[in-house]
Amino acid sequence: MKTSKQLPTWDLSDLYKDTKDPKINKDLIKYRNFCASFARKYKGKLNSLDGAEIAKILQNYEKHSSLAGKLGGFANLNMVTKMKDQSAVAFYQDIVEKITEYSKPLVFFSLEINSLPQEKVKSWLQNKNMKHYQPWLERVRRFKKYELPEPVEEVLLEKSLTSSNAWVRLYEETSSRLVYTVKGKKYNDAEVSKLLLDKDASLRKAAGQEINRVAKENSALFTFIYNMIIKDKAIEDKKRGFSTPVSSRNMSENVNDKTVETLAQTVRANYSKIAHRFYKLKAKWLKMDKISYWDRNAPLPFSQDIHYTWDAAVSTVLEAYKQFSPKLYGIAKDFFTHNWIDVPPRDGKVSGAFCAPVCAESHPYLLLNFVGKQNDVLTLAHELGHGCHHQTRIKNGELNEYSRMTTEEVASVFGEMITFQSMVKKLPDNEAKLALIASKVGDMINTAIRQIAFHFFESRAHQERQQGELSTERLNQIWVEEMKLSLGKYVEVDENCAYIWSQVGHFFVLPFYVYAYSFADCLVNSLYQVSQDKKQNNFADKYMHMLSQTAITDYKKLLKPFNLNPEDKDFWNKGLSLISSYIDELERLDKKLKL
Repeated sequence: MKTSKQLPTWDLSDLYKDTKDPKINKDLIKYRNFCASFARKYKGKLNSLDGAEIAKILQNYEKHSSLAGKLGGFANLNMVTKMKDQSAVAFYQDIVEKITEYSKPLVFFSLEINSLPQEKVKSWLQNKNMKHYQPWLERVRRFKKYELPEPVEEVLLEKSLTSSNAWVRLYEETSSRLVYTVKGKKYNDAEVSKLLLDKDASLRKAAGQEINRVAKENSALFTFIYNMIIKDKAIEDKKRGFSTPVSSRNMSENVNDKTVETLAQTVRANYSKIAHRFYKLKAKWLKMDKISYWDRNAPLPFSQDIHYTWDAAVSTVLEAYKQFSPKLYGIAKDFFTHNWIDVPPRDGKVSGAFCAPVCAESHPYLLLNFVGKQNDVLTLAHELGHGCHHQTRIKNGELNEYSRMTTEEVASVFGEMITFQSMVKKLPDNEAKLALIASKVGDMINTAIRQIAFHFFESRAHQERQQGELSTERLNQIWVEEMKLSLGKYVEVDENCAYIWSQVGHFFVLPFYVYAYSFADCLVNSLYQVSQDKKQNNFADKYMHMLSQTAITDYKKLLKPFNLNPEDKDFWNKGLSLISSYIDELERLDKKLKL
C-alpha cells in the first residue's frame, strides 16, 4: 500500500493560493461592500420591484453568496487537515467572524420578502428569469412563521459566534487534540477508531477501553458543552415558536414531524428483527456468548484480512459506478484526475470522512482517512457519491442549492450499495462472501438502526434538559439504555462504553442530524429494490435526474417515478426488509458452511 506521504492530498489553489493570498482580503472587502450597498439600495423597496427587477437583484445576491461560500469554504478546508496549527484555526475564525459581521445588513432581505403579500410573490414568478429562483423563494416563505423581528435576527446572528458556534468550536478543537495510548503506542482520534476493525481481539479491547477512558477523562467538559448547546438551541427554538426540539431540523429538511416519528418508531419496532438477530449470529461466529460493544464492527475470524492499495480502492469504486451508469462514472473520475481528495490520516487532521461543498459553482472536496481496510473502500464510495451528487446540481445555482440532510445521504449510501454489490458478485459462495455481507449488514445496522437509537438518545437529552442541566451520569444512563434496547442481549453494553455519547460529533455540531442517515438508508434500500425489480425502464437515468432535483423538489415528487411514498409506514418497512433479506442470506450461508 502507498504510504501516507504518497497518498493524494487536496490542492486548494482552485480557491486561493494560501492564507496569505492577497485575493482573500480583496474578496472580503468586495463582500463587505456588496452587503452594505445591497441594504442601502433595496431595504424597504422590495414591494415596488417587478419580476424582472427582483430576478436581476437575485443574480447579484447569488454571485456574492457564492463568494462568501468560497471564503468560508477555503478557511474550513485549510483548517481541517491541521487542527493543531493555531494559525490555521485562527484564520478560520477570523474569516467566519468577518463574513458574519459583513452579512448583518442582509438580514432584512428574507424578512422583507416574507412581509410581502402572496399576490406580490406570485406576480414575481410570472417572469421567466425569476421562475428559476422559485425553489429558493418557496423555502424563504416557508420559514415566515418562525422568523423574528430584524433587530432580534441581527443579535442572534452576531451572538452565534460566541454561543452555539463557540461551543462547537471548543468541542471540535478539544476532540482533535485528544491522544489515545493503546499497547504503548499513541494514536489520534482518526487512527484509534481503525483499531476497532482489527482482527486482534486484544487490540480491539484495548482500543475500545481506551476510547471510553479518554471520553470519561474529558466527560466533565463535554457534558458542560453539550448542556450549553442544547440550552442555546432551546432558547432560540422557543423564541421562534418551534413545538419540539426536533421541529426546527425537520423544517430545514422540509419533512413533517409525523414522518420523522413514523420512521423512528418503525425502525425501533424492527430492532429485534434486524440488529438483535444479526448480533446473535456474530456472537456465534466470534465464539462468544456476548460480544463486547467495541466488537460490533470486528472482522470475522475466518474473513480474509484484505488490504487495498489506494489505486485498487479507486479502481473498485469506479468500476462499480461505471457498471451502474457511465454518466455517473464520468462525473466520478474527475475527483481522481484532479486533486480534490485528501486521503491519508495524519496528526492534526480531523477524524472520519466527509464531502465539503464550497459553493454551487465550484466542485466539492472529499476528506478521507484511508488505511486500506475493506471498509475504507466503501467509505470512498460513500463520499464520492456525495461529490457526484453535488456535481449533478450545479445548474441549480447557489440560492437554490439547498442541502437537506435526508436527501444529501441518498447518493452516498447508494454509491456504497452499488460498490458493495459489485464486490459481492465477484466472490464464490464461501466464507469470504459471508464475511463481506456480514460487514455490510453491520454497516447498514450502524446507519439505519443505530442512528435511530442516537436519535432517541438525543430526543431524551433535549427533553430532559428543559428541567435543568443533565449530569454526566444521567447522559451515560440514557445512552446505555438506548444502546441496550437497539443492540439486544447479544451485545455487552456497560460502563465500558457509557461515555461514548460524547464521541458522536453530530450531537454537538448538528443536533438531530442523525435520523437523516436512517431516512436515507431506508430510502436507498427501497430505491435499490426497485432497480432490481427490473420493472423501471431507464432506472439509472431516472436516478441521475432525481439527484439533480433533490434540492429543488419535495420528496413526493422525487420518488413518484419510482412509486415510493415516504409518508407511508410500509415505505420504511420496505427499506428495512432489504437488511433482513441479507441476514436471511447470512443464515443460509452459515448453515451451508457449518460455521
